[in-house]
Amino acid sequence: MFVKKLVEKASLKKPGGNLDGLKSDEVNPRLIYHYGPPSGCNLLAYDPIQKILAMSTIDGRIKLFGQDNTQFIMESPEAVPSKFLQFIHNQPFLININAKNHIEVWDIDMKSLAHVHVYNEEITYFTVLQRTFYMYVGDSFGNVSVLKFDKDICNITQMQYRIPFAAVQGNPTEDLNDAAVMYILPQPAAESKRILIIYKNGFVTLWSIQDSIPVFTTGGTLIYSQNHDTKKVTAACWACPFGSKVVIGYNNGEILMWSVPHSIASKTELSTDKELSGTQSGPLFKLNLGYKLDKTPIARLKWAYAEGKASRLYVLGASEFGSANSLQVVIINEQTETRTTKLGITSPEPCVDFEIVSSGSEQNKQKDDIFLVVGKSGHVYLYDDISIEKYLLQSQTRSPPSLPKELKVRLPYADSCITVAKFITDNPCMISSADEYLSLSKKIPTVFSFEAKQKDGSSSSGFSSFSNFKNIYITGHSNGAVNFWDASSPLLIPMVSFNQQSEDDQSLSGVPLTALCYDMEARLLVSGDQSGTVRIFKFKPEPYATESSFLSLQGSSKKGSNIIQSVKLVKVNGAVLSVTTSHDAKHIAIGSDQGYVSVIDTTGPTLLYERHIASELSTAVISLQFGMCSLHGFEKSVLVVATKDSSAWALESETGNILNTAAVHPKKPSKALFIQLLDEHGASGRGSNVKDLLLFCSEKAVYVYSLPHVVQGVKKVCYKKKFNSSTCCWASTCCSDTGLVLVFTNGKIEIRSLPELSLLKATSIRGLALSTSKPNSLPESSICASQNGDIIMVNGDQEVFIASVLIHREIFRHLDLATQVYNKDLILPQGKQSDLVVHKEKKKGIFGSMIKGSKPKHELLETEPESARESFEELSTLFSVANFPLESETRENLPTDEDDVELDIDDIDIDGPEEKPKGKTMMAALNKKKLTSTFNAFKGKLKEMNVKKEKEQVKEEPQDEKTGVDQIKKKYGFSSTSETTSAAKMAQNKLSDNIKKLKGINLRTAEMQDNAQTFSSMAKDLLRTAENDRRAS
Repeated sequence: MFVKKLVEKASLKKPGGNLDGLKSDEVNPRLIYHYGPPSGCNLLAYDPIQKILAMSTIDGRIKLFGQDNTQFIMESPEAVPSKFLQFIHNQPFLININAKNHIEVWDIDMKSLAHVHVYNEEITYFTVLQRTFYMYVGDSFGNVSVLKFDKDICNITQMQYRIPFAAVQGNPTEDLNDAAVMYILPQPAAESKRILIIYKNGFVTLWSIQDSIPVFTTGGTLIYSQNHDTKKVTAACWACPFGSKVVIGYNNGEILMWSVPHSIASKTELSTDKELSGTQSGPLFKLNLGYKLDKTPIARLKWAYAEGKASRLYVLGASEFGSANSLQVVIINEQTETRTTKLGITSPEPCVDFEIVSSGSEQNKQKDDIFLVVGKSGHVYLYDDISIEKYLLQSQTRSPPSLPKELKVRLPYADSCITVAKFITDNPCMISSADEYLSLSKKIPTVFSFEAKQKDGSSSSGFSSFSNFKNIYITGHSNGAVNFWDASSPLLIPMVSFNQQSEDDQSLSGVPLTALCYDMEARLLVSGDQSGTVRIFKFKPEPYATESSFLSLQGSSKKGSNIIQSVKLVKVNGAVLSVTTSHDAKHIAIGSDQGYVSVIDTTGPTLLYERHIASELSTAVISLQFGMCSLHGFEKSVLVVATKDSSAWALESETGNILNTAAVHPKKPSKALFIQLLDEHGASGRGSNVKDLLLFCSEKAVYVYSLPHVVQGVKKVCYKKKFNSSTCCWASTCCSDTGLVLVFTNGKIEIRSLPELSLLKATSIRGLALSTSKPNSLPESSICASQNGDIIMVNGDQEVFIASVLIHREIFRHLDLATQVYNKDLILPQGKQSDLVVHKEKKKGIFGSMIKGSKPKHELLETEPESARESFEELSTLFSVANFPLESETRENLPTDEDDVELDIDDIDIDGPEEKPKGKTMMAALNKKKLTSTFNAFKGKLKEMNVKKEKEQVKEEPQDEKTGVDQIKKKYGFSSTSETTSAAKMAQNKLSDNIKKLKGINLRTAEMQDNAQTFSSMAKDLLRTAENDRRAS
């Protein structure tokens, strides 16, 4: 018996296969275009100059949104989440740091990965020094490194300049887990001079880049609460336009504001100005927003400057704690210490990140900022930032405004979810010029816009015929509407929408559509809904009238009525699941979830018959198709039906009589997806009249049955393929039914040949996570494909994946324009050539204390950009030189007490050492010891040099010199006598200052020696006492 089955199976299979079928070198399944916010979004970045928004996801994708509806998605080599994401402003580069500490540089102009730099330490913070290609990187050991990106060779190099933990806080005496660098904030108006470094243990230091010393310290032990529980820094941001105040959030929910000096010129000024140097006794004040009560860590802080009293601080609590008011906005001005004006934003779900973006276009000069929030589920919500500001300013008045409401980002023009769709390609294309496409793209609202619909509701060209469009996308929605889209370009442009339910009823039914069938040649559209109502739309002959032909989705109640000739309704038993038409479009077959098959004559319409399929497990009719079958030498018209339990039935199409007495089904049934009639060479149902094979696809396997055997109720499998590792959720044929497209729930797409089912190509689309539809519920995703293998997959109501199968096929026109997010020809307005904006502070309240050395507003705006450019140019020299020796070099080059080191006045820095809050470094201690041992000899040398210098100055006193001599010297490039004298006096003054400082060092050294002797004597007394006690015991 077993041998007999093998012989039958071998005889059924064609030895040579289908020579005219689809070949592996003809297919290349790939993602062509992605529309909308990606699922799994967890991090945002924004370029305010180019107005580009970047979204990174937990699976390593990065989605870019530019102006005029441009967008593009990129995939990192590693499918891991991003830790940091930041633009180099107004440059075609985006920096992404993933969870594996790989620094990726993306060229957003070329839409490719330019470079990957593997960092050896755990990166705990990263920031770009804007207007340069330098980057600061903080690691878990408390060290700060400087990286430089060379855009010419697309490479990242680590500079010699670094800021070790010991240089700021001394040798670590506590747990190194608290030494991590949490934030590196370049000081506004002095980005090239100073950075604020904030450590996990709460220690804050203002670091002078040029001098390589901390010029200000605060925090640390000052932030411990009364019950002595340590708190860790989790968020921070500046709260002042020129960096005089910083807000820091902690893991226990506290939010503190600290004062930071901002007008330090050099270490010389630091040593003479006690007001600006040293440490701060404590924070300015504490913001009580309720986070500490719930012990909710502060996840994100962002400060937004506004004129007057409208500067705001956006606060986000950690999403895993699920606090009701995890997202709050508070006014930050001179009255904040006495009165807190805040707004709690009640989001639909916990939030993970937010950003303030501009939605204004070049045509719209009005400010239109949007507060964009990402939920934990990956959905994106919008708030009008202008409304937030207005509410905060007017909340204390008698008539406060209404609370700002969120708007969930959905697919544009989709008032409701897409429940069913059809995709028709390769019609003559109307849009041919790039200018015409750009004009249309500017009129359509962007993804992140409150303009849900088009304003004018009209097209520049008008809608006159379906045949004028290359690609047509038809969608049925959960509210009963049907929309036609021009899919000739990546940006879906609405063609026409209609809600007409019958000849008399032109309002929305509100019942979700569950099935669609469109026949362009017959000008016929058939829709079925969840209530069992079938609508047959007959369109008027083309061309249509164009006076009001382009109808917006919120236009007249008679939407699409100008193109509809008639609407007929037919009621069937159960919700409609499948619809198909006969070859001549005279008959329509309807399948319902109750197992009923209804055949309708379109000329009436008249119900010809209704049959109930009594299947064993599930009677829901998933798919059906008309066809011709050769039976006992005669051609017979049949209607093949597939039920949900993978059973195949054959009906006589004219009468509805069931031909097979027993259904054909696999041993282990699974949910049926799709059926198609084929001939032995893979020809489709419309290419040949008589069919030999039946393609049957289910979630667990795909089968090719012998159609004559199915009609007789006999199971004869010609080919089959089981899916062991994944579940198939959608299937369709392509390329004249010579290929089979299978889409799986994990995002995998397979292309198989027909009828052999051999695998041609397979790929996985990252981020495409689909699910099978649940019983008695609408599907969460919608998939449809054209006969050319072009696939549109709508994931929920948020994003669209468009894929192609054929290797040389181009679905869209103007794909480059739709994906070009970076504008290399952008011309900045006057006054916006720099990110630097300095605002004058008021002279009252905590925000009104004027720091010594600040300049008026007009003077800063005129002089700072030029000085800033000079400072940025100096960074190249500073960062190229090692400011601190490496630890290995330090150990090798440590001097001993016996070393006789000859000191020169030009080689030694004798400025007083800065105060260290937590001990001294090893190098500092050894250097002070060496300085003590050689000070006396050095002081004598200085005195001799001073006396010698004074004698030379006495001898060189000017005689009777004439003015003409100085003029002659100046003419030939020599210094005048007065200049020489002035230089000598400056050198003398400097020498005198150095002597005074050395005397101070001598006094401090003597004091240290006395303290050491005292400590030694105390140790001896203690030891003597301990010995006496031991002997006595």
